[in-house]
Amino acid sequence: MDFEDQKTAEPVVVYKPEKKHRGWKIFWAIITVLSILCNIFLFLMLIALFALFGPVRRDFFIEEIVREGPPEQKIVVVDLQGIIDGKTYTEIYKQLRTAGADEKVKGVIIRVNSPGGMASASDRIYNEIGKFREQTGKPVVAFMQNIAASGGYYTSAGCDKIVAEPTTITGSIGVIMTYFVFQELLEGKLGIEPVVVKSGLKKDWPSMFEPPSEEQLEYFEEKLIKPVYERFVGIVADSRAELTIDDVKRLADGSIYSAKEAYDEKLIDEIGYLDKAIEQVLSLAGIKEAEVVEYHRPFSLAYLLEARAEGALKIDRSTLHNLSTPEVMYLWSIH
Repeated sequence: MDFEDQKTAEPVVVYKPEKKHRGWKIFWAIITVLSILCNIFLFLMLIALFALFGPVRRDFFIEEIVREGPPEQKIVVVDLQGIIDGKTYTEIYKQLRTAGADEKVKGVIIRVNSPGGMASASDRIYNEIGKFREQTGKPVVAFMQNIAASGGYYTSAGCDKIVAEPTTITGSIGVIMTYFVFQELLEGKLGIEPVVVKSGLKKDWPSMFEPPSEEQLEYFEEKLIKPVYERFVGIVADSRAELTIDDVKRLADGSIYSAKEAYDEKLIDEIGYLDKAIEQVLSLAGIKEAEVVEYHRPFSLAYLLEARAEGALKIDRSTLHNLSTPEVMYLWSIH
């Protein structure tokens, strides 16, 4: 290339990369830190609110409509489900208290699906139903579904009327007591021999360390079974006007009854479904129609965590004591 060509050629431009600005990096770092701090703050606020107001209120319910009707007149369906124990009693008590405080509630249906349970808890529920009827003047109808045996029937006896579905199993009027004997396990399998120091012969009766003697069985019958059994019979006789004590004793051998058998024996008033129980409440309350509602717990994270904690299996001294201590039950039990 000659000199003239060099003068007319395009100049070569060399591009150098610009230095990246650090400003954006700093900006996003600040945003990230602020986001983390905000999340921590919100979490601490939730903890503070929970600590301030405590766990979810156990006596607060929301209503779910079961049957449409005028909302100024309501019938409340209260569920009595599963094995009856102290927690069952507490739940029934709070729902009855809520219904009793609501002037729009004209009556209650106790929907029973239970084989029974603790004699003491069953008796307390029976008592609360009676108090509700007496203090509010509002009718209560038992509606039996599936199983309403033993303690399930005991609690139903506290109501004005009893309606059972056609496939219901009820009855089982009687008392049962069970406990565990660990003698063979401890002595025969593990080589552990318990030592019991007591102030009197009957102090450790019944004992989980030895099978009961005939004397002990007679003692349990007299002191535990008989009084609780007689109360059950008396409750049924008082609540069923057409039955005498002798009639109830004839039925109170622990037998279960179908809905038809129970109706024929005058243990229940009607066979039908929920609509029949609603009709009974309307008739007893002297009204023609009403909105039918159920009570439910509102969803709560605290309630969920509490329920999970209660459901956890814990083997401690209290659990072992419960396993070895006899419990007098109004329970239809299949061993």
